[in-house]
Amino acid sequence: MSAMENLVNASWLHQQELGEPWRKHLNSTEDYLAYLCGPRRSHLFLPVTVVYALIFVVGVIGNLLVCLVILRDQMMKTPTNYYLFSLAVSDLLVLLLGMPLEVYEMWHNYPFLFGPVGCYFKTALFETVCFASILSVTTVSVERYVAILYPFRAKLESTRQRALCILAVVWGFSILFSLPNASVHGIKLHYFPNGSLVPGSATCTVIKPMWIYNSIIQVTALVFYLLPMTLISVLYYLMGLQLRKDESLEADEVTANIQRPSRKSVTKMLFVLVLVFGICWTPFHIDRLFFSFVEEWTEPLAAVFNLIHVISGVFFYLSSAVNPIIYNLLSRRFQAAFRNVISPPCKRCHSQDHPQGPGAPRNIFLTDCHLVELTEDAGPQVQGQPSTCNSPLSTAVSTGQAP
Repeated sequence: MSAMENLVNASWLHQQELGEPWRKHLNSTEDYLAYLCGPRRSHLFLPVTVVYALIFVVGVIGNLLVCLVILRDQMMKTPTNYYLFSLAVSDLLVLLLGMPLEVYEMWHNYPFLFGPVGCYFKTALFETVCFASILSVTTVSVERYVAILYPFRAKLESTRQRALCILAVVWGFSILFSLPNASVHGIKLHYFPNGSLVPGSATCTVIKPMWIYNSIIQVTALVFYLLPMTLISVLYYLMGLQLRKDESLEADEVTANIQRPSRKSVTKMLFVLVLVFGICWTPFHIDRLFFSFVEEWTEPLAAVFNLIHVISGVFFYLSSAVNPIIYNLLSRRFQAAFRNVISPPCKRCHSQDHPQGPGAPRNIFLTDCHLVELTEDAGPQVQGQPSTCNSPLSTAVSTGQAP
């Protein structure tokens, strides 16, 4: 992605390697800059900007809603949702700070206007949110694994304070490991053959030897993508085996109706989240690894790289917008919380229009400020059990931490 790494245009790099004479580009400063730095404006600026604008609107609204419902609704403040909150914050940073800068650079690739500090900050920001995202997804997968295979241990150990401490460590490590890549970036200035500075030639790019940058990219792809995704895949495979094993066992009515629907629905939502996350981030890492491994560029390689580059950018930002959609489609508790935030006056109307009768118990009930759905998070009620907040059936017995 251009905003994340300011990678040079591969086709332009190939032209330079062919030894194209530079003298014919000295007719104007603009021509010489185009020869040195590539085209000032991307030819895909307009269509990509339209796609990015749609992703921006959906992603910012969706992730703000996720953060808002978790902060406002006490019932949404679970350890699992804290990890999802961290992921939403990471996505908002990407959309609010990263995407506008990338669109600007597609329109006006040089000069870079924010100086060395801005260059370091931009690179460190993107690396930090990338690492924080994958670590948050990995952490929530481990938490779900413990909840499925060791429910009593999860009930005792999976607390809000523990989740906050883990997230502090996640973001601390993310910032720390962003520094190596940021340290090899800086402002590069270009000069005419006579030694004078080319006006407007400042670019934020790799200024240290390329082998250092390539090594950093390859190590981070292994440590912060391949290994975590492998671990996550193994964890969800084991969770699937455990859930199938539970289905085959005979259990009492309360356990069958209350514990399992909660565990299965939450695990299904998180599995889809991880699957979409992996799909969206794969092109991004292919793009970075592709560039780091190619030593001699040819026109076919340049064409393939440019195609991957565009696709990886779209999928990278798409991953920051799709999570709230997954929550809304697969989690009834998030659906209710979203509705409660978007149209809070409607909950009283809904309660008046559909009064509960003794012969037709409802799966939705109202408290002072919370709309709770029992169908997903606690399963159907036991016959004769009153629908009250104090009922032990209103929480997920197996984990106590359903999102």
